[in-house]
Amino acid sequence: MKADLHIHTLLSPCGDIEMTPLNIVKKGLERGLSVIGITDHNSTLQCEEVLKIASREGLYVLCGAEITTREEVHVLGFVDGTEKLKLLQNYLKKHLPSHPNNPDIFGYQLVVNENEEVLYQEDNLLIGAIDQSIEEVEMFIRSLNGIFIPAHFDKKQNSVMSQLAFMPFDLVPDAIELSPGTEIESFLNKNRYLSKFRLIHSSDAHYTDDIGKVYTELSINELSFGAIKSALKGG
Repeated sequence: MKADLHIHTLLSPCGDIEMTPLNIVKKGLERGLSVIGITDHNSTLQCEEVLKIASREGLYVLCGAEITTREEVHVLGFVDGTEKLKLLQNYLKKHLPSHPNNPDIFGYQLVVNENEEVLYQEDNLLIGAIDQSIEEVEMFIRSLNGIFIPAHFDKKQNSVMSQLAFMPFDLVPDAIELSPGTEIESFLNKNRYLSKFRLIHSSDAHYTDDIGKVYTELSINELSFGAIKSALKGG
């Protein structure tokens, strides 16, 4: 099954205004995806509206966020169920410093429903770093039995490689995401110590046309959080 696990909505200040829940679901289905991951910067608040539409249309949604750690590394964190999603949101809200967003510079941060009616505007800038290390973020996601994936691992900014230069020895991610243009076999030839991890590709879509242009094929027989997590780890 095709999965694109890194998609931003218009809640992310860098997300295009057309990245509404309805448009994301429509494009995901059009591109033949079975699974999408909603990963706004340091917030989960748009996930439930996407989930509501996708569930009706037969598209599975992993709900989570793209979290910026204290080291300014981007990681994807996903959890299963409404209560755990609330716990993740509370964690992010607690640890994200307060800096007012300037929409003229960064863009609006909106939560909208299926009819594109604005339900909420986030006034705190979401693209900063929280005050938690990458190890602390992984530990919290683990406490919720979630999925933890370092994002665009090889990117020249906001990645493990750019900020830390190597994978911390005590991290045990469920998978590692590479940038869309990076060829996995070539990358592993240069970084053989990462061969024990499952590597994936995602679109990191900020515009509707990018959704599903890059994806990962998951060997799963059912659409469930547990099945996806097992497939990512190589089960």
